[in-house]
Amino acid sequence: MSKELLDQLIAGLQAGDIVPYLGAGALADVTDSASGEAIPADSDSLILAMNNGQPMAPRLMYEFPRAAMNMEHKRGRKFVVKFLTELYERETWTQAALHQWLSALNLPYVVDTNRDLQLQKNYANREHTVIQGISRIGGTDFRFRLYHFDGEHYQEVQQEFVDVGAPILFKPLGTPMPDPSFIAADADFVDYITELMGGFAIPGFLKESRVGKQYLMLGMRFLRDTERMVMADITYAAAEPRGWALIQNPTDKEQRYCKRMNIEIVDASVADLLKAAGQPAEGFPLPKDLAETA
Repeated sequence: MSKELLDQLIAGLQAGDIVPYLGAGALADVTDSASGEAIPADSDSLILAMNNGQPMAPRLMYEFPRAAMNMEHKRGRKFVVKFLTELYERETWTQAALHQWLSALNLPYVVDTNRDLQLQKNYANREHTVIQGISRIGGTDFRFRLYHFDGEHYQEVQQEFVDVGAPILFKPLGTPMPDPSFIAADADFVDYITELMGGFAIPGFLKESRVGKQYLMLGMRFLRDTERMVMADITYAAAEPRGWALIQNPTDKEQRYCKRMNIEIVDASVADLLKAAGQPAEGFPLPKDLAETA
């Protein structure tokens, strides 16, 4: 890990030249203040939380969308939406250090592939626009909803009326607020990614403004096709290189993929980035192989 590179990435974020792209690891320091439970964000923890703490069959434990599809077949789509809404609307989650720091920078554009409310709550003191990914919904050609926050309330807006000068929070996999909707089950991803590839899941103003952007992947792992396909289409028309990914101990698969996508892997963690920026970084777990010998 190069401190000079981390300083360069921090400067790029502060200038708004680099777009943060958040994955499950961005929430690694978030816990329930009452129980101490870590917030379910990655695939395994979401499956366990959805199934009352019990593992599901090995083929379903492979990936959350597969498990969510199974639960949807058994208990209906509303069950999955209710589960994610109640999970992430819980008021006892502690604040994520990364989200607090990024929001303090008042960044113009953030991509957050988590389904929680941390980012929106940190931007609740200013105007902003939320792009919420949607799927399997009739009556529209698009796979997104747009909400403008005026400092007090959200109101749905059409893309031609979006204030492009306000910060944009892109929640491609959904959010509970203001109207719960999620990309969760396999069928959601099939529909959403198909329309994402066709250009119907990205608002026109974002298609223009994202040209030539670079991205910093924070808390992202690239072990599943769903994560990789969503990222590839959201970051379409990026600069060269496309960006950087903070990944400790990347797998061979991740290294090959990032090389093909022109993403430089940085052997560092979200905590390392926060420390380099002079921010508190307590609560982040060690990588598994280091934790075993700590």
